[in-house]
Amino acid sequence: MQRLHAAGVELAGEAAGDRESAAPPLVLAHGLTATRRYVVHGSKLLSRSGYRVIAYDARGHGDSNPAPDRTEYAYSDLVADLGRVLDELELERVVLAGASMGAATTLAFALEQPQRVAALVQITPAHLGLPQTDEHELARWDALADGLERDGPDGFLRVYGEPPVEPRFRKLVLEAIRQRLERHVNPGAVADAIRVVVRSKAFDGVPALQQVSAPTLVVASSDELDPEHPYEVARLYVEHIEGAELVSEEPGASPLAWRGAALSRAIDDFLKRTDIRPDA
Repeated sequence: MQRLHAAGVELAGEAAGDRESAAPPLVLAHGLTATRRYVVHGSKLLSRSGYRVIAYDARGHGDSNPAPDRTEYAYSDLVADLGRVLDELELERVVLAGASMGAATTLAFALEQPQRVAALVQITPAHLGLPQTDEHELARWDALADGLERDGPDGFLRVYGEPPVEPRFRKLVLEAIRQRLERHVNPGAVADAIRVVVRSKAFDGVPALQQVSAPTLVVASSDELDPEHPYEVARLYVEHIEGAELVSEEPGASPLAWRGAALSRAIDDFLKRTDIRPDA
């Protein structure tokens, strides 16, 4: 693990693969309440295929330090952190792969600095870049944050309740949530991030999607298995980002986004189709 510095925050990161690879490095950005492990879920397929793969914990998450102020978890902060990570590692042009919160962060970065993004992978995008305004949903997120801050993973899971998925996936979902929550050094900082992120704007909705210029792969999940990342949102990404591709799991299978090796293979195939390859 190495320490990266961004606006007074130390971020924990790690790298794998060939530093001399001909392909642009692949930078992974995780989702809200997750850590750097929860993008390709520990799969080494991409680094073993010759890519240099870099992953880091967002501010307040995993092994990274909390933000200097409890309010500094907005998407503007996350996008700035991503830029500083690239600068510190002297990465001029990269492939960005983000899941959920990380998807919004990487897309916002691609809009701000398109010259630095060779390709974009959007894994289960959760929204169209705009802040949550539904009072019921905001109250739910606040309750989850309060539970986590007060009683750790147990408090979060008590508020979360039974997952709204098929019965055969419920135990898997609950175990996955507990495991990722237990990886945070500062659960109170994650609670702060929850409260801020859901109220934060990443980009300006559908019109912003039409401005994305990087080749883009969108990874979707069916609503029956992953209702918090609606399939319709992923479909809108593909409809409005020129040339974007959509991939998902086969009917009845567990979500592609949950299976690290299969997801990594889909990313590798996409990069090869866009002529981004380690042996170029």
